[in-house]
Order: sequence, then structure tokens, then C-alpha cells
Amino acid sequence: MHIVESIYTTLLEHFGPQNWWPAETPFEVMVGAVLTQNTSWTNVSRVISTLKSENILSPSLLHELPVDVLAEKIRSSGYYNLKAKRLKNLLSLLVEEIEQCGSLNSFFSQDRDVLREKLLQVKGIGPETADSILLYAAEKPIFVIDAYTYRFLLRHGLTGEESSYQEMQELFMDSLPEETALFNEYHALIVRLGKEFCRKSRPLCSECPLRKFEPITLED
Repeated sequence: MHIVESIYTTLLEHFGPQNWWPAETPFEVMVGAVLTQNTSWTNVSRVISTLKSENILSPSLLHELPVDVLAEKIRSSGYYNLKAKRLKNLLSLLVEEIEQCGSLNSFFSQDRDVLREKLLQVKGIGPETADSILLYAAEKPIFVIDAYTYRFLLRHGLTGEESSYQEMQELFMDSLPEETALFNEYHALIVRLGKEFCRKSRPLCSECPLRKFEPITLED
């Protein structure tokens, strides 16, 4: 068994299924993927709840809002002026695609790599956000790489400090069956690991479920 598979088995046995992403609809996932950049999900959840209560959580209604009004509505997500612009850019793509395809589901039915290229062409949408949308909203099999993933890979000698997003992504996708549910669960487990054990500062290495996977050079 490849070490990447062994790590997954270990994390799943320790934490159990995570049942991600914490959203009710694919569009909610898309909005959350933009808003969660550099902030906690708690803050994003607050914004999502507000948009729902105002009955404007739809591509067309949010797209119609002036960017300054949208910024105020997402203020609690942090960096709200920048995120409002990024969200508006994404909404422009969605509205255009929905007009052509007929629905969000039809948009998602396109080939994964075609969708990824379209998302990456949106100003402010990088690989992590694009792949989060593909995996959790479009349910396409692609592995999301985030800061938690980079951190644990680096600490266990599975990647280098200068490794690219693509190189780390290929480590998982070349070692695992190409299954949406598997990639979903694995990424969620890594996030749980990063929050509880493999923390940025004062990591709990001696208690970590991955402590048997060397090397670790940090102080316990």
C-alpha cells in the first residue's frame, strides 16, 4: 500500500467520516469557496446565513448587486472589498454560463478539465478555490491542496518547501483511485488533522495519529 493510502486509512480510523462540505447547495459551496479565503468557516457561515435570510443567495441576484453593496453584505468574512470583486467575477462567469447551458447543473456537467480552465480564468480564483468548487460543488474527482496539506506533507518528508501545487496534487491523484468521495473525505480529514494536531505553531506531534509516518524534526 502506498504511503498516501496508509495515511488516509490512519486518519479515517482516528477521526471517522467528516461529511464535508458544510453547505446545502452547490452554489452555496461556490460562494463559500471564495469567502473562506484567509478566514474561518465560522465567519463565512455567518455571511451565508445572512444572504439566505435576505433571499438573495442565487447567482443572478448576487450578480445584480453593486460591488460596494455586496462588499457590505460579506463584511464579516474579512477582506470583504477584495472578496466582493472576486465573487462578482465568478458570478459573471456563472450568469453567462447559465444563460448558455440553461442551469448550474448543466454547467457542472462539462468535462472537469474544461471547467477547471474556465474557473482559473476568473480573476481572483486560484487552483485551491477552483478545485474546491470542482470537488465539492461539481462533484468532480480532483484533489484539493491547501495550507494544511502542504504543512503535513512537508513535516513528513513527502514534499519539498518549493514543491508546486500541481506536484503535491499529483502525489495524491497518482497514488489513489480517482474517486470524488475519496478525495472529498481525504481532504476533510487533512483539515481536521491540521486544526487539531498538525498546527502551524505548537503542533502536537507526540499525540498525532500520523506520528508513525516519519520524519518529523519539530519539537514535540
